[in-house]
Amino acid sequence: MTTTEIRPVDNAAGLAPGTAFDFIPRAHRPAKPRAYGLTEVRGPYYSTYGVRHLADVLEVAGQWVDGVKWAGGSFALLPREQVRAFSDLAHEHDAYISSGGWLETVLRYGDQYIDRYLAEAKEVGFDVIEISTGFISVPTSGLLRLIERVKKAGLKAKPELGIQFGSGGDSTEAELAAEGKKDVGDLIERAKRALDAGADIIMIESEGITENVADWNTGAVAQIINGVGLENVMFESADPLVYEWYIKNYGNEVNLFVDHSQVLQWEGLRQNIWGNKSTWGRIVNV
Repeated sequence: MTTTEIRPVDNAAGLAPGTAFDFIPRAHRPAKPRAYGLTEVRGPYYSTYGVRHLADVLEVAGQWVDGVKWAGGSFALLPREQVRAFSDLAHEHDAYISSGGWLETVLRYGDQYIDRYLAEAKEVGFDVIEISTGFISVPTSGLLRLIERVKKAGLKAKPELGIQFGSGGDSTEAELAAEGKKDVGDLIERAKRALDAGADIIMIESEGITENVADWNTGAVAQIINGVGLENVMFESADPLVYEWYIKNYGNEVNLFVDHSQVLQWEGLRQNIWGNKSTWGRIVNV
């Protein structure tokens, strides 16, 4: 009786050595560190978890996780050594750590706290500072100055822009509707100026687009991608129906933020190894 050695068809998909069943073709994915097709996952917030849980997630799916984002300033509730432990663990798996949008809270208390915040962020191992303005009104000139300060501190700057005032706090659909929406053209111009000023990528708030709205504002997504460039934006998308829509319409190179529990489902869609009625067998990249 003879045995046949099964060899991978092609490892151009960026698979880590030893990925199971790698002889089955799949949609192309670049290896880490990736410049596009990024997946950022949520850190402890809606789910309270520690480094042991994150270690499990990264041990299983670390090659598909590009970054870990804290949410809601939850790191300010932990001992510094715990926050640093999260950073060290992410870095061991070649993933960056993002602050999430807590700078928005810091700004409420005055300019004198910004540099101290940035200094401690670097001390605890953060790589990216998200600059959110969902609840406060910051002119474009102020946003550009914040980007400059973040970059001067040796950190990457990720402005978070949206079309819905009051976004970022899980406000109800009725509350957000009462606030009204911002102009998409203004978002695009602010994003372009932010990138010119040194921002590394732009996070797009999901509220007003696919979250807490009666009807998805898919036209806004198209305008943002066409105006800013797919590679320059990352969309919030912590809902399977939403990230399925993104991949169907913009392919597997779209940059998305998802919940940490969704990494394998989302990556399965990216690589076309599974799907549902509208995506199964339809995701292609070369």
